Amino acid sequence: MSIQSSEVIRQPVFFIPHGAGPCFFMDWNPADTWHGMAEFLQGIASRLPAKPKAILMVSAHWRTSQFSVTSGREPTLIYDYFGFPEHTYALTYPAPGSPELAKRVMNLVNGIDQPVTQNPTRGFDHGMFIPLKLMFPAADIPVVQLSLRQDLDPRAHLQVGQALAALRDEGVLIVGSGMSFHNMRGYGDKRFTPRSEAFDEWLTAAVEGSPEQRYQQLKEWHQAPHAFDCHPLGHEEHLLPLMVVAGAAGNDAGQKVYSERVLETQLSAFQFG
Repeated sequence: MSIQSSEVIRQPVFFIPHGAGPCFFMDWNPADTWHGMAEFLQGIASRLPAKPKAILMVSAHWRTSQFSVTSGREPTLIYDYFGFPEHTYALTYPAPGSPELAKRVMNLVNGIDQPVTQNPTRGFDHGMFIPLKLMFPAADIPVVQLSLRQDLDPRAHLQVGQALAALRDEGVLIVGSGMSFHNMRGYGDKRFTPRSEAFDEWLTAAVEGSPEQRYQQLKEWHQAPHAFDCHPLGHEEHLLPLMVVAGAAGNDAGQKVYSERVLETQLSAFQFG
């Protein structure tokens, strides 16, 4: 596969919520808990200027000591959720990998003197294949995953995103897959509703501000109201994919494109470009 072509259109970038485990493919109570989020994910393809040549996805569910990228041609699936119905462990998503895109990612990240490795055996975790089944159900677009760095340094992830921005002009869709609120103690607890709303309001203002303001505020996200109520310190991996995406946004404006109260907490998605 060649990811470069004279007939490509610049792709936007997204930060999406990926729900709870395989939530979109099982019964839930209330039954419509995840319907709004599912409809948003199913509509992402229609928001794109063209079908992506490939997808680079940053999932909250892969952390490594230094950045790493999947490089296998036929990735397996990692069912990294527990206690769900048996049929959810038989879900499939046979999208190909792309060693070519993995090499391109490595070259771009090496260009800013960030250590990066490739992993030819790593499969797709649920932060990748669950939303992708809704976004691109045909599974016919090559997908590569970039890990988060273990220390969760927001500056490093913003900088890596900036290095990867060139991929957008090569037809690659960059997606950060996490959750704008992720505190397991808070889900279903009404005391966290106003806390999540205050954090969501701050996060939206940061995303929709000028590129300079966006960078500075996301770098200091822990100063946001109720930051650690929404993302406990040391466990903010569900927010960090936003940093990579915001870095890749460059000077493009950001906007909230989905927001909903789910399990008593406010959850949002953002698009740049």
